[in-house]
Amino acid sequence: MTTTETSKGPWRRNIKASQSDDPSSDVGSQGEVQEEDLRQWQKHAQKLKVKVLEQVQDQLSDVLDKVLAESIQPFTNIQPTANGKMPKRSQKMDDGKVFMDRPSLLDELFEINHIRTIYHMFIAVLLIFFLSTLAVDYIDQGRLVLEFDLLFYAFGKLGTVIQAWLVMFVYTLFVPYYSLGFWGSVYHVFPSKLGLSLGIGFILSAAQTCVLGLLPIYVVINHELPPASRFIVILEQIRFVMKSYSFIRETAPAIMKNTPKEGEAPKFPTLSSYLYFLFCPTLIYRESYPRNTHIRWNYVGCTLAMILGCLFYGYFILVRLCVPVFRSETNQTFTIRTMVLAVFHSILPGIMLLLLCFFAFLHCWLNLFGELLRFADRMFYKDWWNSTSFANYYRTWNVVVHDWLYYYGYRDFLLLSKRKFRTAGMLSVFIVSAVVHEYALALGLGFFYPVMFCLFAVFGVVFNFTMNDKRQSPVFNVIMWACLFLGQGVQVCLYCQEWYAQIHCPRKENTFWELVIPRSWSCSYQ
Repeated sequence: MTTTETSKGPWRRNIKASQSDDPSSDVGSQGEVQEEDLRQWQKHAQKLKVKVLEQVQDQLSDVLDKVLAESIQPFTNIQPTANGKMPKRSQKMDDGKVFMDRPSLLDELFEINHIRTIYHMFIAVLLIFFLSTLAVDYIDQGRLVLEFDLLFYAFGKLGTVIQAWLVMFVYTLFVPYYSLGFWGSVYHVFPSKLGLSLGIGFILSAAQTCVLGLLPIYVVINHELPPASRFIVILEQIRFVMKSYSFIRETAPAIMKNTPKEGEAPKFPTLSSYLYFLFCPTLIYRESYPRNTHIRWNYVGCTLAMILGCLFYGYFILVRLCVPVFRSETNQTFTIRTMVLAVFHSILPGIMLLLLCFFAFLHCWLNLFGELLRFADRMFYKDWWNSTSFANYYRTWNVVVHDWLYYYGYRDFLLLSKRKFRTAGMLSVFIVSAVVHEYALALGLGFFYPVMFCLFAVFGVVFNFTMNDKRQSPVFNVIMWACLFLGQGVQVCLYCQEWYAQIHCPRKENTFWELVIPRSWSCSYQ
């Protein structure tokens, strides 16, 4: 070893000396240095690439681990019965929703730079809308004008809206609570439990019908509220009805099962827990929920900014993509050609409005209240965008409403039917959901045009059974998105046409057929 190394040393020095004596070797040595530097940079870039991929992989693996943990959670909570067998599916359905500490999926995905770039792209589109509006106003009027007249019109008469909301809130807070409290205090000592329950139930149902049923409709129609104000009143009406029903549905069975001892008052939820439930972002009542330790005020501020951004985003979509197309000075009755062209033109604003409503309400709005109330369970939606079936899409698009429909609609239907007629139970839930959606749109827009009802109750039911959970190919994800694009295009097109037809061709009589037949079918104006 030693002799070999010593023999090679002088030989290497002689080679270097001979190379240094040759002037032409300078160019070659410089090329070798550059190649060496290039190789070093390639190695460095490769190391950076490996590190970046490792970080992305770690973040994705964390997200997948949480999703798998959530999916396994219901099975890990199942305890064997006395004979050592696992409970049947029917016994699992008796368990209610389990709340746990978990963030929203988008909050986790936004930690990945690649996903957050998509969010930045939508912000860039908002800036383009803003600049295009300024440019068009400057060309048309010769000055920079940024008026939000449509926005101010849509949210007009907010004083009336606040008054109606306060009446509904005060009623929902006190009347169901104290009615159920009175019923629970005398239930176990009253001679006729059925008569007491029917009497209190009838009185409470009548009060619910008057205050949470007829009053909002009267306010919306009699005061002629603009669209956004209408939607605020109607959606809050639906929310208070669902909240109060959940409180009664969860509390009444507990009172009936737990007979108090002599001299003891029956256990009843506190008013503060019910008040917290009325504002927390869930429709399933519990006396307590998992809570965070503190409020992240930076998160609150960012979420508020995103809500305002979504509001202006929707305004620009309507002003730049919808109003110029459908608010023309002349209009003719639709032909098949104009109908098809209008639908395809409406696909882009339609899908943008769909994504905007999802992000603004299901992510920003619910997370805002969740953060302010330190509500820890933020699973308001799941990865519906990856759905390969409409059955999975309906379950994951809006988890908050889906849980209410599942536990108080589908599950209770199966309990009453002794777990038979599952298909009938699913159909009944679809019909109820479609009716409520159409009710909100009809009162919010001010006219009856059952486009969403037909899409939801007809095509939605068909797709739910044909494109079921057995469809796992990515092709079905493409089909689902194509159906969403077309559905949104149809809704935006037909509702915009009917909106301007109602303006230019108002109904002459308040007959039944005048109210239910769309004006856009026969309206033609110059």
